[in-house]
Amino acid sequence: MAAGEYVSVSSQEDTEKADLAREKKELEEMPETELQELARIYEGRGVSKETAMQVAIELTAHDALEAHARDELGINEITQANPTLAALASFASFALGALLPFIVSLVAPLQQMVYFQYGFSIIFLMLLGAVSAKTGGSPTGLAMIRICFWGTAAMGITALVGHLFGTSV
Repeated sequence: MAAGEYVSVSSQEDTEKADLAREKKELEEMPETELQELARIYEGRGVSKETAMQVAIELTAHDALEAHARDELGINEITQANPTLAALASFASFALGALLPFIVSLVAPLQQMVYFQYGFSIIFLMLLGAVSAKTGGSPTGLAMIRICFWGTAAMGITALVGHLFGTSV
């Protein structure tokens, strides 16, 4: 999981770097066109034409690439891709997420293990949905339903694939 996250976010980072390099080149080769483009972005957000141009001029004077990265490309230091951090977060989430089902496997009766794992996994998914919703400030009910639905769908598909390839419990 962590390796996949690292590769995925590395690709995003590569795209961001390429976008920034292209933007830097455009700023060097056609600064007036880029200034007009930045002003149009601000106009599109509801600022008058004169104010938009003044803001574009001042931000360009301060740091043109930063202004274009933020307002044209949507890249800033908060949203910028960080593959290592993403991989570590994925690793920690996967490890912590596996801990509760692992504990169930230590205490559940072996004959009914599949049922215990399925039932408790749904309960854990509900808890995860509630915690993530609370953390993000969203309604918990919808988050719990969504994560339970997709978690159950993923378990069902996994079981179906296992069945189709002759794997049994």
